[in-house]
Amino acid sequence: MITTEYAPGSPCWLDLGAPDVRTAAAFYGAVLGWEYESMGQSEDFEGGMFRKDGKVVAGLGKLTEEGARPAWMLYYSVTDADATTQAVRQAGGTVRVAPMDLDEWGRMAQFSDPLGGQFAVWQPGTNKGLDLVDQPGSLCWTELYTSDAAAAREFYGGLFGWQFSDMPMPGGGGTYTLITPAGLPEDRMHGGLMELRKEDLALTNGRPYWHPVFAVEDCDAAVARVTEHGGSVQMGPVDAEGVGRLAVCLDPANADFVLLAPSGS
Repeated sequence: MITTEYAPGSPCWLDLGAPDVRTAAAFYGAVLGWEYESMGQSEDFEGGMFRKDGKVVAGLGKLTEEGARPAWMLYYSVTDADATTQAVRQAGGTVRVAPMDLDEWGRMAQFSDPLGGQFAVWQPGTNKGLDLVDQPGSLCWTELYTSDAAAAREFYGGLFGWQFSDMPMPGGGGTYTLITPAGLPEDRMHGGLMELRKEDLALTNGRPYWHPVFAVEDCDAAVARVTEHGGSVQMGPVDAEGVGRLAVCLDPANADFVLLAPSGS
């Protein structure tokens, strides 16, 4: 489970780069019950925070990178963003955004893994990360789709010290690798990775990608809100034994995410 006790290597933040901030704010507000708070002095809808019950659950900003696809960016907590940047380079990754301070809040950097999967890190200052996780309407899991699971394990394991355990997918659908931060018990498991064929990574033309999983109370009702408000469904809703009922979705700009009503919720 993801908690707000942000141990090194655990997910601590996420933000969405959207071509139309107004549309994205309205969509996630309708689907997940989020309230959008602009960071500007006026309602310019160019960037801000999503809140759920007054607690920060995500960030939202205008997509400005030329050629970039709308997508969620996942951030992992680190003690030293500069040292992590050096480690990324040494392991064959790419630095997309060099370490930079965000006032007193913290220090961030963004990278691509050796196969092109994009992710980010956060060195906390006064801001440790999200206020709400693992509750309905918030981040509860992170997931990597990659064309080479062994290479992903080597890169991220070396970078973050992650612990891995494998489980078979139902119906002979391959192997799913579970991820736990270094030195923590399995109940602090925060994500997984799965190997897919490059032709199945259509959203990114074969490049690996991370996406968030958001907890919901009722998956079917949430999926209905997705389609009602201009999004679409790639898979589901389906029941996953021991996990819950889930659906893989796209928002109106085709940024991907997963909705999950956990078992027993």
